[in-house]
Amino acid sequence: MLIVEDESKLASLLKEAIGEYFHSVVIAKDGEEGFKRFKANKPDIIITDIMMPKTNGLEMTKNIKEVDELVPIIVLSAYSDKDKLLEAIDIGINKYFIKPFDPDEVLEHINKIAPTLNKRKKIKLKDGFVFDNNSTSLYKDGILLKLTKREKEFFYLLLKHQNKVVETSLIKETIWEEEVNDERLRTFIKRLRLKTSKDLIENASGQGYLISPTYI
Repeated sequence: MLIVEDESKLASLLKEAIGEYFHSVVIAKDGEEGFKRFKANKPDIIITDIMMPKTNGLEMTKNIKEVDELVPIIVLSAYSDKDKLLEAIDIGINKYFIKPFDPDEVLEHINKIAPTLNKRKKIKLKDGFVFDNNSTSLYKDGILLKLTKREKEFFYLLLKHQNKVVETSLIKETIWEEEVNDERLRTFIKRLRLKTSKDLIENASGQGYLISPTYI
């Protein structure tokens, strides 16, 4: 879980109230740090405030949804944020709570969506491959394959987009910190196919790449 909240007391209260239900809880103090933590930790669920310094919760949510449109995002909002709240609904938040709120209500909502979260953890792929979202690990017929950090991030990114083509520009922005050209990306894909299967990663000519999973 990722909690993005600039009020440290509230962030600590949330972590104390519902943190025991998660394997790990990461806290960020603003949207800029929140997006970095999201990319580094790949949380199952995100709780965020709207009004924060640097990048606000809405901008962060837009950035996150570009990488993983299915990750559940819960927004904490003050009554004065009504216009912002409507915008948050438009960009795909899953639930909102008006401050002050009862942490038990947040937990109750999380319990409702827990079955959906569990379905996303292990993903069955073609040719006997299974990807574990929790550990970002790839298995072939039950045997762990050795992937680099960048290869794991690539699989994670494609599998978050649910049978949709992920554009090459987003792939390059997400898994490389520096600018890379198309040739370097093609070489990366070629090596990964040699390591796994030529049919596992599908190519959409001139657009990007996709993987077609079946949940287990």
